[in-house]
Amino acid sequence: MELILYNGEMIKRSEAKIDIEDRGFQFGDGVYEVIRIYNGQPFALEPHLDRLYESAKKIYLEIPYSKSELKNLISSFIDLEKVNVCNFYLQISRGASVRNHLLPEKSTPTLIGYFLEGPRPINLMEKGGKVVLAEDTRWFHCDIKSISLLGNVMARHKATMAGGFEGILHRGPIITEATAANVWIGKNGKLYTHPPSNLILNGITRQILLQLCQKHGIPVEEKAFTVEELFQADEVFLTSTTLEVVPVIKVDDAVIGTGTPGPLTRNLQQLYEKKVMEECGALVKGHTGQIR
Repeated sequence: MELILYNGEMIKRSEAKIDIEDRGFQFGDGVYEVIRIYNGQPFALEPHLDRLYESAKKIYLEIPYSKSELKNLISSFIDLEKVNVCNFYLQISRGASVRNHLLPEKSTPTLIGYFLEGPRPINLMEKGGKVVLAEDTRWFHCDIKSISLLGNVMARHKATMAGGFEGILHRGPIITEATAANVWIGKNGKLYTHPPSNLILNGITRQILLQLCQKHGIPVEEKAFTVEELFQADEVFLTSTTLEVVPVIKVDDAVIGTGTPGPLTRNLQQLYEKKVMEECGALVKGHTGQIR
């Protein structure tokens, strides 16, 4: 994977140059998406691009490509690199401008895109894992998929230092999301997940699972739940583009439910896999890999 997508062209990584006054570099002034590739096919590309443009609009950033142009660029890049199962990272910053907190009246956005290794997290999906609670101290625009992720990074570091694979965030008593995933709980045969708001990113996998629940008659409610309800849940799982559906069997030192992946989690894993296969073909196994 020596090539990258750079401002509409496919060039070698070594040839890409970012201006020292690029606002993405200096201010984290930009947006991004991570798109999962299965069998050389981008999964849920349309909703990912929709969210990219929505995020850009919220920060007054005009993307200099239409959605169809971006789709064609991504498709051409996939064909050229002949990738199989991986992640495609796409980022657009506001571009270079004299350093100033004011938004520049005129600038040329910088677009980069490249493939990242990302085998499916089969071991986590089958066995589940431990997460660690962390206070959500991020800004109040988490619905924007901003490249400013230091709050997420610090919470993930706390989780890793405590032996967790992810950190679950809470604002006071209310669970919001994980550092790079949405959080779901199951109680008495019903699922709950935080409703879309400025406090969470409305995950694409989250949206797909809600549709699958409706289609297959699985009771679900978009409702905020508390830290206490998290601990008392029968089952807990996380969802994201790269995690897919991963069971949580322990939060801090507390075992969730029976300490094994629950039936709702297993059902949704199967339904999600079927959805992916319908769009991209047969799935392959792999080891843990994550980015959001």
